[in-house]
Amino acid sequence: QVQLVESGGRLVQAGGSLRLSCAASGRTVRSYGMGWFRQAPGKEREFVARITWTVDSTSYAESVKGRFTISRDNAKNMVYLQMNSLKPEDTAVYYCVATIRTMARHSYEYAYWGQGTQVTVSS
Repeated sequence: QVQLVESGGRLVQAGGSLRLSCAASGRTVRSYGMGWFRQAPGKEREFVARITWTVDSTSYAESVKGRFTISRDNAKNMVYLQMNSLKPEDTAVYYCVATIRTMARHSYEYAYWGQGTQVTVSS
């Protein structure tokens, strides 16, 4: 089992920055691929970013590429999402996720989900 707890979500103005954190716990969590998804009101959950356990591969949704950066600290069992140049359309609940699969971009590929943290970007 893997437990994930997100933090860092809050209200921020457009153009601002925010860093989300995810604390992971459980056996062999360091060998899991980690990622972030988000869900805006009335919309489907969507992939944001992912990172492999070896930290040598990352992938981003086109909508956030160049603005968001995913990273992880395996020694601390932490995953981060640095979000810059935020836009109102980034408003959503952000979920930290974990998977034993590699190169995963679909929600069904992630077995473990956190409770989510709300990010609201005002215009």
